[in-house]
Amino acid sequence: MRIKVLFDKDEPDKKLHIGWGLSILVEEDILFDTGENGHWLMENIKNLKVDINKIKTVVISHDHWDHTGGLEELLKKREGLTVYGCPNFSLEFKEKVKKLKGELIEAKKVTEISKDVFITGEIEGEYKGQYMPEQALVIKTKNGITLLTGCAHPGILKILKVVKKIFPKENFYLVMGGFHLIESDKRIIEFIVTEFEKIGVKKVGPTHCSGKKAEEIFKEKYKENFIPIKIGTIIEV
Repeated sequence: MRIKVLFDKDEPDKKLHIGWGLSILVEEDILFDTGENGHWLMENIKNLKVDINKIKTVVISHDHWDHTGGLEELLKKREGLTVYGCPNFSLEFKEKVKKLKGELIEAKKVTEISKDVFITGEIEGEYKGQYMPEQALVIKTKNGITLLTGCAHPGILKILKVVKKIFPKENFYLVMGGFHLIESDKRIIEFIVTEFEKIGVKKVGPTHCSGKKAEEIFKEKYKENFIPIKIGTIIEV
């Protein structure tokens, strides 16, 4: 199965728009998050030669501007898309999706949204002292599980444990996305890297809110199994 990065903070081509947040395409029909800006996302989609008409489903990890920013433009161009959110996303988010004629599905628990592609359902997190619901996307292949995270507000280790409980017999092949370690000190990051190794995560691709320090520590530990994430990156999982 193939994943392709459509929006992130780094890019190898000056024609592409960078920004905060992320957006990742799974195969040709599932979009995980939409970055901070709809016009930028649409231009990246065009320049990366992605067929927008093949996108059928959008998964929003959590209700923050840098993950929902491109959703309005996308729904204007692809009316009727299925949008997976969490039950405790804001009323404003839900009303916007419905107004733009998206089909909103609020996932309380693990749901298979396509063959071997799952969402975890709502996981309890916290942001600035407030409850922050978040979900992650899971791809199951012969190599094991690939896990995509938006910001990991519940804690990246908590998300890993939730996924392991859902799929106890599966190994982690790749964990990729925002790990929310940008403000964490070195000792905490090193502990998390050690836990990744104990859990058996084979490859990592920290980006977005993971922070430069975390990316460097993961790279040092994982060496050739560290995947640098940039717009346009294609990974076969």
